[in-house]
Amino acid sequence: MEFTVAQIAAILGGEVEGNPDAVVNALAKIEEGKEKSLTFLANPAYTEYIYTTGATAAIVSKSFVAEKPISATLIRVENPYESFALLLETYNKIKHNKQGIEQPSFVSPTAVLGSEVYVGAFAYIGANVKIGNHVKIYPHVFIGDNTQIDDHTIIFSGVKIYSDCVVGKHCTFHSGVVVGGDGFGFAPNSENNYKKVPQIGNVIIEDHVEIGANTTVDRATLGSTIIKKGAKIDNLIQIAHNVEIGENTVIAAQTGVAGSTKIGSDCMIGGQVGIIGHLNIAKGTKIAAQSGIGNSIKNENEIWQGSPAFAIGDYKRSYVMFRKLPEMHAKLMALEKMMLEKNKA
Repeated sequence: MEFTVAQIAAILGGEVEGNPDAVVNALAKIEEGKEKSLTFLANPAYTEYIYTTGATAAIVSKSFVAEKPISATLIRVENPYESFALLLETYNKIKHNKQGIEQPSFVSPTAVLGSEVYVGAFAYIGANVKIGNHVKIYPHVFIGDNTQIDDHTIIFSGVKIYSDCVVGKHCTFHSGVVVGGDGFGFAPNSENNYKKVPQIGNVIIEDHVEIGANTTVDRATLGSTIIKKGAKIDNLIQIAHNVEIGENTVIAAQTGVAGSTKIGSDCMIGGQVGIIGHLNIAKGTKIAAQSGIGNSIKNENEIWQGSPAFAIGDYKRSYVMFRKLPEMHAKLMALEKMMLEKNKA
């Protein structure tokens, strides 16, 4: 896709300084800019590259003052970083603006599809499924019976959404996501093995949720597993049955949340965190990477670290003591030796 600098400036509400008819067809880092590419300058540490970049055009701040000649056409805006992000968002919308039903694919006669929907080849859409407007379903996606997907959601290739699940507006599921697989429910019996407990609930995912590649969200045993509005879930994460994730909570890769735990809104959970089941995590909690959470966190806006985890202030003080253990051990051994020699004398 090609755009003139004038067209880009109109999207960003920017002012052109240079050739408004210059054409760009790619985005680039400022130090790697080439002909027909567009870049941006937001961090002052990269200012030197604005004078040497090979990019055709560059987004800069309105307050930027050039100290040397610049070959690139400039687009002056209030905030270059936000403007570049807006441009990426616009580019993505254009890129994903596919429509129609590719063949071979299967759409149940009882499924209801909204306007301007895209269904990729080899996708399967089950009975009584309801798909909203502008939804994009890429090839090899499975959508089970009675599932609902609301407007402007994007489901990338290889995603599996089991039956009876509900997905909100403006969600994005990346390849390999599985929503609604059975929760890990087994009961020991008299024969000393495990009998499966049927998982008859569902998963509800609210608006503006993004879920990364190969993440799994299990259906509830009864009721619903719920991911609330604005939550962002990274790659390779396990969300167990009946878990609730609060609004605008973000969870980094390889974290596991066990069954029936409730995580509040605005939490930040680092990578490789383990959270056991049936806990409550207070609003605004921050959990450092590789921490293990074995108890509920009741106070809002605390930072926890360690395995088992505890409050960050206590953790730092304890870590200082831990690092001093060899020194303290040496002193203790020296004192013990002194006492033994004194007792012998």
